[in-house]
Amino acid sequence: MAYPRQPLFAPNGAVATSQPLAAAAGLAVLRRGGNAVDAALAAAITLTVVQPPSNDIGGDLFAIVWDGERLHGLNASGRSPAALTREMVLAATERRGAEPVDALGGAQAAGPAMPARGWLPVTVPGAPAGWRDLHDRFGSLPFADLFADAIGYAEHGYPVAPGTAATWARGVAAHAALRGEEYVEFDPVFTVGGRAPRPGERWRNPDAAGTLRRIAATGAEDFYRGRIAVALDAHAARTGGLITGDDLARHTSTWVTPVSARYRGHEVWELPPNGQGVAALLALNILDGVDLAALPADERLHWQIEAMKLGFADAHAYVADPERAEVPTAALLDPGYAASRRALVTAWAGDPVAGEPERGGTVYLCTADAGGMMVSLIQSTYLAFGSHVVLPGHGFALQNRGTGFRLDPAHPNAVGPAKRPFHTIIPGFLTRDGEPVGPFGVMGGHMQPQGQLQLVSATLDAGRDPQAALDTPRWYWHAGRSVLVEPELAADHDLVAALQARGHQITVAEDPAAFGYGQAIWRHPDGGYVAGSESRVDGAMVGW
Repeated sequence: MAYPRQPLFAPNGAVATSQPLAAAAGLAVLRRGGNAVDAALAAAITLTVVQPPSNDIGGDLFAIVWDGERLHGLNASGRSPAALTREMVLAATERRGAEPVDALGGAQAAGPAMPARGWLPVTVPGAPAGWRDLHDRFGSLPFADLFADAIGYAEHGYPVAPGTAATWARGVAAHAALRGEEYVEFDPVFTVGGRAPRPGERWRNPDAAGTLRRIAATGAEDFYRGRIAVALDAHAARTGGLITGDDLARHTSTWVTPVSARYRGHEVWELPPNGQGVAALLALNILDGVDLAALPADERLHWQIEAMKLGFADAHAYVADPERAEVPTAALLDPGYAASRRALVTAWAGDPVAGEPERGGTVYLCTADAGGMMVSLIQSTYLAFGSHVVLPGHGFALQNRGTGFRLDPAHPNAVGPAKRPFHTIIPGFLTRDGEPVGPFGVMGGHMQPQGQLQLVSATLDAGRDPQAALDTPRWYWHAGRSVLVEPELAADHDLVAALQARGHQITVAEDPAAFGYGQAIWRHPDGGYVAGSESRVDGAMVGW
C-alpha cells in the first residue's frame, strides 16, 4: 500500500496522536494557552474514551518531558497486588486452564506462563496518578479543564474511527471465549448488542464520563482512596480478584532519570527499567559501530534484525522492577559491552542468548509548544481491553500488565507481590549534543523497540522527515529466525531472497497492526516543528 501523507510544519506547537479527536483535544488546549504537558494530558485522557481497546482509565503511563532545559522521566506504572504469589498463579492456571500469553516475544521459558485475562494479571492502574503527577509538576491550566473533551465524548458519544473499530472487533472476538463473573460487565460497556461498534458508528460511555469527572475533581484521589477505590476493592472481593483498597492507596508514580545511547552523533533517550526501552538502546549501541548507509539493503536489514535480537535477549534476561531486583542498566549500555555484542553478529541469522554485562493494544502521543517544552507519552491497558475485567458502574477496563511477569522463581522479573512487571510501553526522545530534537514513539508490544530502531535509523541514516520515516516499510522479529515484513519490502524479491540466503525466515504480513503505530515531532532548524503520524491507522498530527 502507499502512504501519501505529508509531514506537518507548524510554527508554534504540534500534537501527534493515534486518533484525530485526541489530537484535536490537545491542540485546543495549546490554543487556549496551555503548554505541551497540558496538551499531552488532554490528548491522553481523551484517548481513553476514543480508543478504549488500546488504553483506558485502568491502564499505565510513562512519559519523558523536555522542560526547555533538560529531560525528566515519569514511570507511572502500577504494582501487583500484595496478595499475589507464584503458587497462586500456578494453582489457578492448572485449575482453570487460564489462557497464557507470550508477553515477552518468544522469550518465555517452556512451561506455564502468566494468564492473559481475568484478575490474576491485573496490576494497580497508574495512569490517573500519572496524569495528576505530570500536571502537578509541569501543568499550567487547571487540571479539571484537561478532561473536558474526554468527558464530552464519553457522555454524548462520538463516531468510532476505522482503525479503532478493527482493534475493537478483535478484542470482542477474544472476549467471547471468556467465562466467569469477573467478565460480566464487559459486554454492556464495550459492545453494541454483543458486537463491536462499526466504523463511523456512534458510541457512548456515560459511566466513564462519571469516573473522569471524579478523577478531575479530586486530582485522582477518588481513584486511589475514595469511592472508586472502594468500588474496585468490593468488586475484586466479590469476583475473585486480589487487588484491594490498600493496594490502591499505596500506589505512587516514580520520577526517574532517562537513560541514553549514542547514535550517529545524537542521543536516543528512553526510560530505565521496568520498561523495555533498554532493548532499543542496546540495539542502537551495537549499530552505531556499523556504517549502515554504506551497506546493501539486505545487509543493512540483517544488521538491524540481529542487533535487535541481541537487545531483546538482554532485556528479557535482566529487565525487572529496579526497586525489587538488581538491574544492570549502566553496564548493559556501556559502549564496551556493545562492542562485545556487536562481535557476535555474523553473516547468518542467529539465535542469540543474553550476555554477561559487568554487574553494579497501547497508544502513543507527543506534543510540543511555542516555549520549547516537548512531551513523549505512552499509555496502555495491554493487548485489546487488557484483562477484560470492567468495574461495574464506572465504564473502564483494568489492565493486564501482570502478564509481563515470569513464573521462573529465579528470574529477576519473577511474579510476586507489590512488584512492577516487565513493561512493553516505552516513550522515546532524541537530542543532539544536549539540545532537543524531539519526542517519538512506536506502539505495539514487542514491536516497540523495533519500530523505534527503524524510525531512528530512517531519520538519521536515511535523512527522512518524521512522516517519511514513519512510512518506511517495516519488519518485525518475534522469535527464532522468523521475520515478518510489510508487502512493500516483500515486493523487492532480490532483497527477500538475499535475507533468506542469510537464514532469515521471511513471511509477508498484510495486517498493518503487526508493525506498530508511531508518531514523532522534530524541532525545525528554522523554528517551529515538523511532525508525522501513523499512516497505517487513524493517526493524526495537528499544529498552529
